[in-house]
Amino acid sequence: MADQDSRPQHRGTVAANGSRAAAARAAPNGRPSGGMSSKRDSDAIVAEIERTRQSLARTIDALTDRVSPASNARRIRATVSEQLSKPQVRLAVLAAGIVVTGLVIYRARGRRGG
Repeated sequence: MADQDSRPQHRGTVAANGSRAAAARAAPNGRPSGGMSSKRDSDAIVAEIERTRQSLARTIDALTDRVSPASNARRIRATVSEQLSKPQVRLAVLAAGIVVTGLVIYRARGRRGG
């Protein structure tokens, strides 16, 4: 961990370590002054806003897909279909079906008194 006393302390636009030349070149907003840099800065801001807008649009689309009942049903169907293609799962479903059928027959015969 760095010693806190060794780092320059910034107050306003002048650093406490004596870099007044850099502060003199900076505009009140902390950016370099000059006509062309403000045009580039505004272009950079517009580009950043566009990237942020696209990122937010992708995020909203992803969230909409996650909460959509149709999308959830589609994902569940795909998962079930994928699992049923495995032989172990098919065998387990078949065994469960046989057990349930046996229980139904046993209960049906038990009610008839037979």
